[in-house]
Amino acid sequence: MISAKKGDWVQIHRIELKPSERSSNLPQDTQSVPLEVWQKGFATHDAIMGDEIEIETVIGRKAKGELVKVNPEYEHNFGKPVAELLTIGAELRKILGGEENE
Repeated sequence: MISAKKGDWVQIHRIELKPSERSSNLPQDTQSVPLEVWQKGFATHDAIMGDEIEIETVIGRKAKGELVKVNPEYEHNFGKPVAELLTIGAELRKILGGEENE
C-alpha cells in the first residue's frame, strides 16, 4: 500500500462546498456539483493513501484532505493547439514586411 512519510511532497483532495452550499447566482450546471480542491504540499505526519492528512504548502499554509498522491508531478499545459493560431506569426511577418523590418 502506498504511504507518505512526514515531509513528503503529496497531493490532497477535499470537498470545499457541497452543491447545497454553493452560491445561487452560479449557472445551474455549476451549482449542481461540489466545489472540489486538489492541493499540494508537504505531509506534516505519516499517512496511508486515502487517509485524511494535514499538509503545509510551499508558502506555509496548512490544509487537510484525503491523501491522493505521493510525489505528484506538475501537470500543466495549455490544452490542444488551435489551428488558426498556429500560423499567426508567419501571417503577421508577411503583413508587416517580414525580415525587411527586423
